[in-house]
Amino acid sequence: MSIDIQGLHAWWRAANYLSVGQIYLRDNALLTRSLRSEDVKERLLGHWGTTPGLNFVYAHLNRVIAQRQQEILFVTGPGHGGPANVANAWLEGTYSEIYGKIGSDDAGMNALFKQFSYPGGIPSHAAPETPGSIHEGGELGYSLAHAYGAVFDNPTLIAATVVGDGEAETGPLAASWHSSSFVDPAVDGAVLPILHLNGYKIANPTVLARMPEEQLRQLMYGYGYDPRFVTVTDPAATEAAHQDFADVLDACIDDIHAIQDRARTSPSGPGDPAVRWPMIVLRSPKGWTGPAEVDGAPVEGTWRSHQVPLSGVHTDERHLQQLEEWMRSYDPESLFTGNGELRPEIAALAPEGGLRMSATPYANGGWLLKDLVLPSYAEHAVAVSRPGTEKVSPMITVGGYLRDVIELNPHTFRLFGPDETASNRLSAVYEVTDKAWQPRIEEVDEHLARSGRVMEVLSEHLCQGWLEGYLLTGRHGVFNCYEAFVHIVDSMFNQFAKWLKVHRMLSWRRPIASFNYMLSSHVWQQDHNGFSHQDPGFMDHVVNKTADITRVYLPPDANTMLAVTEHCMRTRDTVNVIVTGKQPTPTWFGPEEAQLHTERGIGILDFAGSEEPGMEPDVVLGCAGDVPTLEAVAAAGLLKAAVPGLKIRVVNVVDLMRLQDDTEHPHGLSSRDFDTLFTTSKPVIFAFHGYPALIHRLTYRRNNHGNLHVRGYKEEGTTTTPFDMAMLNQIDRFQLAMDVIDRVPTLGASQGRFRQDLQDQRQRAWQYTRDAGKDLEAITGWTLDESSPDDAQ
Repeated sequence: MSIDIQGLHAWWRAANYLSVGQIYLRDNALLTRSLRSEDVKERLLGHWGTTPGLNFVYAHLNRVIAQRQQEILFVTGPGHGGPANVANAWLEGTYSEIYGKIGSDDAGMNALFKQFSYPGGIPSHAAPETPGSIHEGGELGYSLAHAYGAVFDNPTLIAATVVGDGEAETGPLAASWHSSSFVDPAVDGAVLPILHLNGYKIANPTVLARMPEEQLRQLMYGYGYDPRFVTVTDPAATEAAHQDFADVLDACIDDIHAIQDRARTSPSGPGDPAVRWPMIVLRSPKGWTGPAEVDGAPVEGTWRSHQVPLSGVHTDERHLQQLEEWMRSYDPESLFTGNGELRPEIAALAPEGGLRMSATPYANGGWLLKDLVLPSYAEHAVAVSRPGTEKVSPMITVGGYLRDVIELNPHTFRLFGPDETASNRLSAVYEVTDKAWQPRIEEVDEHLARSGRVMEVLSEHLCQGWLEGYLLTGRHGVFNCYEAFVHIVDSMFNQFAKWLKVHRMLSWRRPIASFNYMLSSHVWQQDHNGFSHQDPGFMDHVVNKTADITRVYLPPDANTMLAVTEHCMRTRDTVNVIVTGKQPTPTWFGPEEAQLHTERGIGILDFAGSEEPGMEPDVVLGCAGDVPTLEAVAAAGLLKAAVPGLKIRVVNVVDLMRLQDDTEHPHGLSSRDFDTLFTTSKPVIFAFHGYPALIHRLTYRRNNHGNLHVRGYKEEGTTTTPFDMAMLNQIDRFQLAMDVIDRVPTLGASQGRFRQDLQDQRQRAWQYTRDAGKDLEAITGWTLDESSPDDAQ
């Protein structure tokens, strides 16, 4: 293919000029006069070092797109090079189309420069405000995971992903190289990693840049790639650099197409475990084309170019002069007309319409999003004759539902998990699909195939990143995980929640499907594991984020789990955290009741309490979570049997955010509604799945907060029985019943004997676990009709 080296170089110079201008200038964008101090921003913020390399790659990708009409998504690993993404979006015209106040002329260029890292302007990274971006790249390590998530089920898409050599030192990125083992060239697109070795991080060299080339080649070959090297030895030899990179890029695109063509046309069907995808290793100077030296110290090609190479422009005339010389070195008069427009012959190099990387619909996935076809809730719901009589696993139940979701949506839904899908009791999905897997498959393996809707890799980081990329490009999915180990992606959740917050504020970004966490194998049910696997704190972490985004659900049984899952599948632009158990648990609600209870998010369990119509209860037993609900209902049964006149109300919470005030969260209850449920003066004993402080935090503004006593996980655990876990953390039925006696004023003196009985029963239950190694049958076989003061004897 013909390669217009001069055109590439002109585009690159224009992008570099705009990038420097964004970091430094607030006026005199076209340098129509000599630079003055007042033309320069007071606070110089941004990162120059990685930016020219990003602009170089972008220019070459545009050439490929224009010549081949190839759909390409640009993923910027070192997203702190945000000036590059913004500059190229402006050059392509997309920026002015979206932000009308930033025109494609001199005034628009001035506005473009001034707004960057400026109060009331735009941030310094490839943030949601940046057209064409699905990856901010602020916290490093997630670029390849996002890219691979983007190309799943997008067979015509190539995600060209620049991986910074500093970013490549992070754990998530190191794991991300394995992602090629899960790409099916017959149905998926491709990722073209471009490892950018500019040699330095903020203040140190990078490991991969100092690695001998042959050793680096072997490393990438071992990961399953065919690395092609482009090395810029002379920063001034730009023509040779352009030619070398263009040749390598064309070869890579040809190889990607050849791999895909073989997989899609082979008469023996898809699947070639020997596939080796191409990648590029670009070695170029950090801060390329910037100042070679500043104050006698080398800058270009060193760590000193990482952020702002010339920081003294307001106090040192030499720095100001050097800045002007630097910007004029790009020859802006040959790039822009007198009124600031990009010269037509350069503008013509850009792809058209949605093929522009800054305008691709893949980077604004809501335009591609289609509603899921959801299976019938009623067909999967559990029939219930009386509350609590049917013991069913919520996760097995929802596994059948997800199986049908996959079958009904074979190209737009995937299930992600870190080798825990079967453990979390979702094996029903394997009735209609397999786990995607490209390496060797052996006879002993189960449910592995070249194509599959289940994505399993023992990296929570990859599961999170893949699903984020999948959602951001317009699809749907669920991340199932052990509750304790979802903490591994705490920081990734932070970044995605921040992205969503800004995304929702931008009218031009369309809503995307919500991120659904399905957490099981939870703190109260760790049969094979112990203390290391017991941590319900992800909920605490999630509720720190913007209320418009965060949702936490604790379905107490199989039918509410179904109803919650169906609801979450329909939501947009939120993060939904669902926590439930995988072991059989009483089913409290019939199908219709479960849907109503889920819609309310909170409600009174009439079957469990003993309050009289029209009268205020003596005590409220609150509960949230499957095990806490079981223990609260059992505690109410003990109290009803021993203290017949006691008016007990049992309130179950499915939507945790209902506890928060409606002025603080869109799902919050009004003060009137909250007081109606929990009263304004009666004791409230609350059994909670997680750490007790979270309930206090959500309810601290409530009228009756002073009477609220919360039992939950208090960091006591080991490998033991489920009921022993409850006793270790004082959330068991006996302790809850004693809490009621202690806090209802009329019971303290009159129920001393009953309280002693409860202590004795608790001690017997504890001793039985030590003697028999299991829980009492009276505990494991308990039903709603069997509560009595002596049921543990």
